[in-house]
Amino acid sequence: MDRRLFLADLTRAAALCAVVPNVWRVTTRPRLADDPFQLGVASGDPTPTGGVLWTRLAPRPMEPEGGMDGQRVVVSWEVAEDEAFARVVQRGRATAAFELSYSVHVDVDGLQPDRWYFYRFSTAGATGATSPVGRFRTAPAAGAMTPLRFAVASCQNYEQGLFTAYAHMAREELDLVTHLGDYIYEYAPVPRRVRQHAGLEIRTLDDYRRRYAQYKADTMLQAAHARCPWVLTWDDHEVDNNYAGTHGENGFESEEQMRTRRAAAYQAWWEHQPVRVPRARSWADLTIYRTIHWGGLARFAMLDTRQYRSPQACEGGSRVVPCGEWAEPGRTLMGETQERWLADGLARERARWQVLGNQVMVGSFDQDAGAPVRLDMDQWGGYPAAKARLLRTIAERAPGRTVVLTGDIHSSWANELRADPRRPDSALVAAEFVGTSITSGGDGSDRWPSVTEAALAANPQLKWHNARRGYLSCHVTADAWQTDYHTLAQVTTPDVPLETPARFRVEHGRATLIRV
Repeated sequence: MDRRLFLADLTRAAALCAVVPNVWRVTTRPRLADDPFQLGVASGDPTPTGGVLWTRLAPRPMEPEGGMDGQRVVVSWEVAEDEAFARVVQRGRATAAFELSYSVHVDVDGLQPDRWYFYRFSTAGATGATSPVGRFRTAPAAGAMTPLRFAVASCQNYEQGLFTAYAHMAREELDLVTHLGDYIYEYAPVPRRVRQHAGLEIRTLDDYRRRYAQYKADTMLQAAHARCPWVLTWDDHEVDNNYAGTHGENGFESEEQMRTRRAAAYQAWWEHQPVRVPRARSWADLTIYRTIHWGGLARFAMLDTRQYRSPQACEGGSRVVPCGEWAEPGRTLMGETQERWLADGLARERARWQVLGNQVMVGSFDQDAGAPVRLDMDQWGGYPAAKARLLRTIAERAPGRTVVLTGDIHSSWANELRADPRRPDSALVAAEFVGTSITSGGDGSDRWPSVTEAALAANPQLKWHNARRGYLSCHVTADAWQTDYHTLAQVTTPDVPLETPARFRVEHGRATLIRV
């Protein structure tokens, strides 16, 4: 621990000692040093009659417990039909407690389907404050074919760039944002970056909370959250780079140490996101895979390919295959229970489009462009038996109406997925749109050096690639799906305009990618 963090924790301990006699007291008139809503507001996981509204009280975000000094605070919330809050339709109160880092999750119900609303939070007393106003919309009623416009984001390393992509996203007319993970990065600060992480590599609950506070304080990220509801899942950097289950990146941590680290990371993730997930029996085992419906048009299955996966084969990285345990049939990314949940959902649900919110690329890219085959062991290609089960399930239960959305790889890819990727004549069953990072990897380039013309010929599933930063925006109707790839020339300088180098269309019932 560095000296600054030690002194901050000492201050926190002294403050808690001062309030021990009143540790269970809830106050409606807190004494706050500064504006407690500096981390903004957010909404998520919409239903036809409601959704989750979020904020966290943090008058001094980078101090322990956000500078709240052990107070339990009553927070008021309102939902209105208008931004001026002249037509309030619901209001209530919630308690912000130190056990959950003063986060507030309000699961609103009783609203009208397919409607936009506005929401805000407030505290009372002499130092009372009111939060920024957020926009929220409910999902369409069951069976409705209401068109959907949404964005896809992932991978936002604070040090490697500015969140300019979110400033552009906040100006779009969107119904949703899906975030596919790497919301924070756990790394220690690196000199001479665009901006720097506070503290060392994060491992404890306070560490993770402080890192989320640093990211959440970004005004461009706040604007995108306030614009519309989000649907989120996590990837590896919310805990530890390339972790798999209870196996850490470097192999130095025991299973018990990794479970402790996971518990801290998972709790901090929940505290800072507008998500509806089952109550945790243990923070180290937080179930986040879940389903979000957009009427009868789309069903989002948000996956978790980190918590239950087998360790990467052949010591990870990029490897020539076959190698080691790579082809063992029992190896998995999702775990048996989640695989069965996904298969049952694809068979049962009759939504027009089945959407998989997924972390790592399904359409394996052979980096050697021929024999021998070289694959990334962290992606679905590193788990061939699990990949075969996934594609077989899609082929049997939802062919031609499944779209896979993917993050993680810090670059854009458009892939056609076949029932058997080893056979180029097997049926096309799904389209995969891989979105690039918000900032991770820095400014990037137009193409990876390994994506040569020879590599493109050796990877016929790949229809387009780009290595700049940005995000996806998708427009979905009953008959067709269009994905626009938005990129930025730089993320290391401010106010960079948005470009759209590619658009692809998929017609319902066919998985063929059509360049628009």
